[in-house]
Amino acid sequence: MRGTPRTRPGRLRGDRGVSSLELAGYLPVLLLIAMAALQLGLVGYGANQAGTAARAAARAASQHGDGAAAGTAAVSSWLDPAVSAPTGPETTTARVTVHVPSVIPLLGDGWDVVREATMPTDRLSADD
Repeated sequence: MRGTPRTRPGRLRGDRGVSSLELAGYLPVLLLIAMAALQLGLVGYGANQAGTAARAAARAASQHGDGAAAGTAAVSSWLDPAVSAPTGPETTTARVTVHVPSVIPLLGDGWDVVREATMPTDRLSADD
């Protein structure tokens, strides 16, 4: 038995590199899952930013200020916010649309997230 090389029982010599090959096969799937999780986080962040901007715009416009400027200042500029905050006689409703870019290739240009907020309009006093 001295002249024969020893091998581990149950493992053939031709199994070398199989783990690396399996990893190479699963790597695209793992990357796709990671990018999908990142995309989901970006959409959640965009929805949060749009809601914050809508509340800020409605608050400013209900007090007869510049709601569009307040809404734009409350959101990250890379989300490309579009703010509309017309002051109404009883209530002021602000509408903010932000564009969330796509991280995953072949899914298009991204998504628009829209949020609205309504606040009562402050009445101007006789001194104003």
